[in-house]
Amino acid sequence: MSKKWEEARAAREAKLDGLQERLVSAVDGLVSGEDWQRAMRFAVRFRSRSFNNTLLIWSQHVDAFEGGRVPVAEPSYVAGFRQWQTLGRQVDKGQSGYMIFAPVTARFASATPADAASWRRLERGEKPRAGEIARSKVVGVKPAYVWDVSQTSGDPIPERPVPVLLEGEAPAGLWEGLAAQIEARGFTVLRVPHEGMTHGANGVTDYGANTVAVRENMSPAAQVKTLTHELAHVMLHGPNNPDASGHRGVGEVEAESVALMVGAAHGMDTAGYTIPYVTGWASTVKDSSPVEVVQAAGERVRKTATEILDQLDTTQVGAGDPPGLVRDTSRREARQRLAPQPLPEPPLSSAVGGREPVRGL
Repeated sequence: MSKKWEEARAAREAKLDGLQERLVSAVDGLVSGEDWQRAMRFAVRFRSRSFNNTLLIWSQHVDAFEGGRVPVAEPSYVAGFRQWQTLGRQVDKGQSGYMIFAPVTARFASATPADAASWRRLERGEKPRAGEIARSKVVGVKPAYVWDVSQTSGDPIPERPVPVLLEGEAPAGLWEGLAAQIEARGFTVLRVPHEGMTHGANGVTDYGANTVAVRENMSPAAQVKTLTHELAHVMLHGPNNPDASGHRGVGEVEAESVALMVGAAHGMDTAGYTIPYVTGWASTVKDSSPVEVVQAAGERVRKTATEILDQLDTTQVGAGDPPGLVRDTSRREARQRLAPQPLPEPPLSSAVGGREPVRGL
C-alpha cells in the first residue's frame, strides 16, 4: 500500500471517529421528554435521512448558528454541493459543510441466491458470470458533506404548502388514511364512546381480537394522534414481531414518538404529547447502554413514521430535501432488493478500516 493511500485512509478514519464522538454527544443530550420531543419534531422534517445523520446535521447547524456562521437557528433544507448546483444555487464562499455518514456499497454475485454462502464480491468493473445474478450491498460508511440552504445563494427555493390547523382540529383525510393502514394489517378500527371501554386509556390495541379502539370523547386531533399511536403498536410491537424489544417502556416511547412525528408532519401542535423521561426507560434495558437504546429507538421511530407518511394522501411538511431535487435512490433500491435475500457479511476494511458499520444511514 502506498504512503498516500495510508494517509488518506487515516484521514478518513479520523473523520469517522470525530463523527461518532459528535453523534454520541448528541444522543447523550436527549435526556428528557422535552429534548426527545424536540428531536422527534426535528427528525420528521429530515425523515429522508437516518436518525443518526439527522442528529449530526442538527448539532453542527447549532454550532454554526452559535458561531455566527449561519443566520437561522435551525436548518430547513440540506443537500450536497453539486445537488445545490443542479437547483441553481451555489454554496457561499467560506461555508463549511455538515459532515454525515454516507454508505459505501459493493456488488455481489451468486448463481444460487438462496444460499447465503454462495455470494461472492465482484471486483470493480467485473460482470457476473453466466447464470449469476448481481445485487448491491452496503459494506461500510464514509464521511460526506451537506449544506443548509442558508449557506447557499442563487435561485429562490419554491415553498411547499404548509399545513395550518386550528386548535383541536384533525388534518383532512388523516383518520381515514391511518385507519386504512391498520385495516390493511388485518385489524378492525373501532370508535368507542368513552374511556370506560378502553380500560381508562385513550386507545387500545388488542392483538388477540385484532382490534384497535379509540375513544370518541376527545378532540379530533387527539383521536388521530391516538390512532397513530396504536398503528405504531400494530406495526412494531405485535407478539409475532421478532424486532419488538418486549420492553413496555421502550414500546410506549416508540409508539408515542411515531405519533408525535406523524402529527408534526401535518402541522399538529405536539406540545401536549407525553414522552417519558428518556434516560429513565433507556437505562432499564439490559445489555445495552442508554445511548444505544436511544439510537435504536430513534431509527425505528423514523422508519415507521416515514412508512406511514409515505402511504398518506395528505398535506405534509417536507422531508428535508429542497423542492425539485431528485436524489439518487439506487442505494435505497438496492437495499430493498436485498431484503428477502440474505448475503454474506463482507469485511469492512476496504471501506472503513475494519470498524463496525454505523447502522441506519
